[in-house]
Amino acid sequence: MDRRPILAISMGDPAGIGAEIAVKALLEADLYSVAKPLVVGDVHCIADAISFTRSDVAVNVIDRPCKGLYRTGTINLIDMNNIEPEDITYGRVSRKAGAAAYEYIEHSIKLALAGEVDAVVTGPINKEALNLAGYRYSGHTEIFATLTGVRDYCMMLADGDFRVSHVTTHVSLRKACDLVKRDRIRTVIQLTHDALLRMAIPSPRIAVAGLNPHAGEGGLFGTEEIDEIAPAVRDAQAAGLNVEGPFPPDSIFAKARSGQYDAVVAMYHDQGHIPMKTAGFKLDPTTGQFTAMSGVNVTLGLPIIRTSVDHGTAFEIAGFGRANPESMVQAIRLAAVLARGA
Repeated sequence: MDRRPILAISMGDPAGIGAEIAVKALLEADLYSVAKPLVVGDVHCIADAISFTRSDVAVNVIDRPCKGLYRTGTINLIDMNNIEPEDITYGRVSRKAGAAAYEYIEHSIKLALAGEVDAVVTGPINKEALNLAGYRYSGHTEIFATLTGVRDYCMMLADGDFRVSHVTTHVSLRKACDLVKRDRIRTVIQLTHDALLRMAIPSPRIAVAGLNPHAGEGGLFGTEEIDEIAPAVRDAQAAGLNVEGPFPPDSIFAKARSGQYDAVVAMYHDQGHIPMKTAGFKLDPTTGQFTAMSGVNVTLGLPIIRTSVDHGTAFEIAGFGRANPESMVQAIRLAAVLARGA
């Protein structure tokens, strides 16, 4: 029996690099040994990406995941047929592209909720285009939470054994400080613990970052650590979780990267994203091109599995064939791992 999980890959914004990185990722033959990847997107965009990347691959357009030919050299595609080639200009924000990207996501989620696919992998979207199309979301995470009907969820970034979960994400820094509350922190610790178990880590070790410089320095630089974060850590410890903190944010990520912890719980978006992307993104100073773009975004707390690339639409290079598919390959691999462990 073929036990490879079926993964729906939503193509992302048609004006960005989503189609390109999907095509390039699916050229890797060994991905087909662990999963059955299926793109949900637009046939014109995929055909164009095949053309300008000079890829030797065929497209198999299907209407149901069960009809796919999941083998090397074939890209299985559910063509949403929701945007015309003349409506797409690479690198340009547009309402039509934002609407199309949303529909790819929505259809992928419906397939997962119906049990027709085992996980969803998302390509990059443009938040401005999404909002121009009338979809008032700050990102993928919020779309998935709304369409699956969950309230307790969080974002985790993962690059190999380096993992960071977030208490807050797409809000202003001023608002993020107000959202650092005991119950929310405790929820994110639990979601992180549960995700690590599904990643085959039997006894997860979790560190919790402080919010303020030096983790508040005993209240000198802020009291959130005393009033909210430390109590949440104690709550988790009382429940039997292996969690420590709050630690000074400027040093805890280095300890996690060295293997001392399996994940860090960060308090706000940039606190977690900066160390992750500094570790995973590498730039050639001569060409100005990224030679590495590793890292995966995972939404925890959903009734379905969702992973994503950990970068944006890269409008500045869209359509030129220069996009790096590394993060997409990692997202597909992690989705397959999580699906097998579900």
